[in-house]
Amino acid sequence: MLLRAGAAAALLLLAGCGGHKPVKRGSASSSSDDVSRPQSKRYAQDSDSGPGGPPPDLSKIPEPVPKAEARSVYGNKSPYEVLGKTYSVLPSASGYVERGIASWYGNKFHGYTTSNFEKYDMYAFSAAHKTLPLPSYARVTNLDNGASVIVRVNDRGPFAENRVIDLSYVAALKLGIWQKGTGLVEVRAIDPDHPDRDPIARAPARAAAPAPVPPAASAPPGRPEPRVASAAPPEKIHKPALYLQVGAYSDQTNAERAATTVRNAQLGAVRVVEGTSNGRAVRRVRIGPLRDVDEADALTPKVRALGLGEPRVAIDD
Repeated sequence: MLLRAGAAAALLLLAGCGGHKPVKRGSASSSSDDVSRPQSKRYAQDSDSGPGGPPPDLSKIPEPVPKAEARSVYGNKSPYEVLGKTYSVLPSASGYVERGIASWYGNKFHGYTTSNFEKYDMYAFSAAHKTLPLPSYARVTNLDNGASVIVRVNDRGPFAENRVIDLSYVAALKLGIWQKGTGLVEVRAIDPDHPDRDPIARAPARAAAPAPVPPAASAPPGRPEPRVASAAPPEKIHKPALYLQVGAYSDQTNAERAATTVRNAQLGAVRVVEGTSNGRAVRRVRIGPLRDVDEADALTPKVRALGLGEPRVAIDD
């Protein structure tokens, strides 16, 4: 689906420091997965996809149970660089919460080595993240439908713009974002020593009927329809608004100057939102609300070209 690590060399850099597995086309054997090969030659498939056969029964695939684990020997080098950008691995997953755009990866990478040198399994609830320690656990919630899933983070990525997490195929399927390819999500780390602090884990169990895939994404004739689990009733969901944030400024004059620059470029509706950060007043300059993820992706290089810094996706309730 989306850019994974930029180059196999990045995986080696990270590595140097730091149930349900049917054989599918694109799957790698332990002898064929050479992480030293260029990214363009490492995988058997050129483009990503879901499984070639019927979708899995999600009720038979258990979500991981968070448990305390030692940091992986591989994949935790900090800082590290991919595609010219530097990332620092968090010292701990505790307290991490972020909203943004999720993507997913599947058959192309199935069976290949992850950044912590495990094997990627698209039929397990796992994920790739740029800065969470490997391994760690997080609850990912689809902000559009309320569906949530616990994932074990054991890989690095996604390194495409405007993405906060790359989900395994079944995690994306359960959240209902497999059909679109992306979704607006909240990623909330889970502390294995205090699982009771997970707000959804504390909530009473709520039954919800699975939601069928929209007709436009229907499975081919004769193939069972994938179904989305754990979605909340529609009346309980407040649809989030998607923005592209140009910057956050403590000085009002600087905020207005940035807003004027963006308005003159005629990139869309511009607003200055007042808020606080670390107890200090800030003015956030944003474009939007935007129609969808594609619009955010298209606007990003245009905003960057204005010389105002690196824009980022922002999601409001």
